[in-house]
Amino acid sequence: MGAGKMDRAAAERFVAAWHANWCKVDIDAVVAHFAGDAQMRSPLASSLTGSPVVMGAENIRAYWREAYGHVESADLKIVGWSWDEEITRLTVWWQLGDVRASEFMDFDDAGRVVRSEAFYGK
Repeated sequence: MGAGKMDRAAAERFVAAWHANWCKVDIDAVVAHFAGDAQMRSPLASSLTGSPVVMGAENIRAYWREAYGHVESADLKIVGWSWDEEITRLTVWWQLGDVRASEFMDFDDAGRVVRSEAFYGK
């Protein structure tokens, strides 16, 4: 499922696919980029799961289905992104309506997301 070792060009392709998948709210396509033992941290997870950390791709899928499964599409805008080659970390800044967020994703050698964390603001 991974895209191989991540570099800046692969990160740019990832951002485009990630953006398109979230605009369609294609949760399966988003989760396909995650390693099986990935962990995702979001302050929004606490209200649905009781914990800000969701462990494992299947639990992440279940959380996103519960949180966003009722949404058919989203006018998500990418504000910007950056790629850190040294630590293989992608940071994406996005906006949805009046919600602004930054989200980082760490990748393994196979190009799969192993850790992500979202930060929200206005």
